Amino acid sequence: MDSITLPATLEALARISAFIADAAERAGLDEQVAWQVQLAVDEAATNVIQHAYAPDAPGEMTLSWRREGDCFIVTLRDFGRQFDPGSIPPPDLSAPLGERRAGGLGLYLISRLMDEVRFDFNPQSGNVLTMTRRLTPPEALSH
Repeated sequence: MDSITLPATLEALARISAFIADAAERAGLDEQVAWQVQLAVDEAATNVIQHAYAPDAPGEMTLSWRREGDCFIVTLRDFGRQFDPGSIPPPDLSAPLGERRAGGLGLYLISRLMDEVRFDFNPQSGNVLTMTRRLTPPEALSH
């Protein structure tokens, strides 16, 4: 497992993107899957930056990755405010654009790009987001 710990600031996003791009290449992800994982991680990290810490007191976040068999697993940890994904209403994708509320698409996007998404929290380990992407589509495994 490789990890990187960075300040939870917008300036960290370029390093996060480079870290995941390198991880995806080392893990053997194809270009499309690597791009999807990068997009999901970028969205998750942006959520931490914008919502976990007070704007004048950014904390840190740690990004880790590993490959387990056919799965590429990314973990994002922060020690900001506890995050409850159940408190975020699903976006109304059928509403006209002018009537949609701002925000709320990040979790939806992450869940569409990754195969498994899990949020955990406890005071000692903080918020831990685990995102898993299978490298072989499920339909390919049945053949």
